[in-house]
Amino acid sequence: MKTYLTIWFYSEGASPLEVVEKLRSMGFEPLRGYHDHVYDWGRKKVELIEVLQLANKVHETLKGMKVIYKLETEE
Repeated sequence: MKTYLTIWFYSEGASPLEVVEKLRSMGFEPLRGYHDHVYDWGRKKVELIEVLQLANKVHETLKGMKVIYKLETEE
C-alpha cells in the first residue's frame, strides 16, 4: 500500500526544500509526476486508523508552513 501526497506551495510560506526535508523525516520520498511524495507502507494491508494517524502526523508537520496538501492512499 502507498500513500501519495500532493503539495501546493504559497510564495509567503515555507520553501519547497524545507517542506521536503520535513516530509522525508516522516518517511515520505519525493517523486516526479502527478504526486509530489510517496509513503510506502511496505505491506499489503494497512488499517484505516493507521492511514488516519499518518494524516494527523502530516497535518502537524506542515502546520504553520503555509502549504495546502492532499493525501491519497491506494492499495
